Amino acid sequence: MVEPTGTRALIERLCTRFREWQPEHVPETGQDGPLNWPGYDEQRALARKRSGADESVVCGHAWIGAQPAVLIAFEFGFLGGSVGHESGARIVSAFTRARRLRIPVVSLVASGGSRVQEGICALRQLQEITRACLQNRKAGLPHITVLRNPTTGGMWASLAAGADLVLASPEAAVAFGGSRVRSRDEPDDAAFTAEGKFAAGQADLLVADSELAEVLTTALTLLGPGRSTRSPEPAEVPAALGRAPLPDSGWTAVQRARAPARPRAEAYLDDYFTTRLPINGDRAGGTDTGMWCGFGERHGRTVAYAAQTGTATAPAGFRTATRVIRLADRFGMAVLTLVDTPGAANTAEAERDGVGPAIAELFTAVAEATVPVTTLVIGEGGSGGALALAAPERTWITPDAYFAVIAPEAGAAILKRGHDDVAEVADRFRLRPQDLLELGFVRGIASPVR
Repeated sequence: MVEPTGTRALIERLCTRFREWQPEHVPETGQDGPLNWPGYDEQRALARKRSGADESVVCGHAWIGAQPAVLIAFEFGFLGGSVGHESGARIVSAFTRARRLRIPVVSLVASGGSRVQEGICALRQLQEITRACLQNRKAGLPHITVLRNPTTGGMWASLAAGADLVLASPEAAVAFGGSRVRSRDEPDDAAFTAEGKFAAGQADLLVADSELAEVLTTALTLLGPGRSTRSPEPAEVPAALGRAPLPDSGWTAVQRARAPARPRAEAYLDDYFTTRLPINGDRAGGTDTGMWCGFGERHGRTVAYAAQTGTATAPAGFRTATRVIRLADRFGMAVLTLVDTPGAANTAEAERDGVGPAIAELFTAVAEATVPVTTLVIGEGGSGGALALAAPERTWITPDAYFAVIAPEAGAAILKRGHDDVAEVADRFRLRPQDLLELGFVRGIASPVR
């Protein structure tokens, strides 16, 4: 028995079952393709012989672990995984079948881009593929892509980059312009790699082949069929993990919230979820390690989360939170947000990166969400940078947290008061948990772990 190689071997490693489909409709072309490219038929025949595949894309109904999905797998050995009219039709057909079956799409991309021997007829496949992706997005069906080596050109810019969850093989070449079409004066740079895309917030996870089946199984379990509903129940309010006694003064509340030993987002997320799948970055070139976002399992259902970790939130952090809330809204999943920030980053870099519009977009995402958003303030609630992540009328607070219009020190400066007046300003802000409850800003004070 001949052992499978290339894409077939990858499919066998990933899938517990796989049933390949032939495309439902492929436009007919004459000899040597739509452009009558000399020798094109011979090139395809040689590619079939060398790769063992009849085209650059294999599609079918797959089970990864116990989770069903429509699988789109590229065979780079067939003319560099390039996409022409036939392979484009296969991709579009795969998305159509996923909508019929109401299951996610997983795409394993390894492509040099559009097939030059088919010219504009190949290039226009990017529009068809994008339209198919959009239809599945509107249907609330997840698309998970894996960037393999290489992922360049049109398949990066249409199929892969627009996926809901982007996984990437370490050291894979990932770029819109492949190495053969970039300027010879352009030096090698990490920007053209999977690691560069992860650092720039354009990929969610770097996943080695040995871990890919496990990560895809987790992703499909959390995002797959049965985990979404049109009217999900709100996420439960997490238990308070820190000190239980309520503070006797505003300044005491601030000091407790700033205490280095206070439980942070990681402790709350670990306590709340049994499994988590992180997402990374804002898809616009930025990341913020102070904003943790993703999806987690809580009592057998999936809840999206966005959690501040105690640092000033950068524009990329606000945009990443916006991204996960909008994904949850589309998938029909409740959202949990954890507020803990002294405020939005106020540096010149943050201003150049659009901190104001980024905060505005997050406010909008929370306001327009059709799924319930539950918020727990677990530390500092600093001004608008914290409020943007808070759900109106569904916000709770822990005993060791506070929320204020601005930090007491900044408030004193605005009021032209000295350092000795900061504690008094904190009291006048009425920022303690019990004050916020009395003022109607929070619905309750979270109970401690029993």
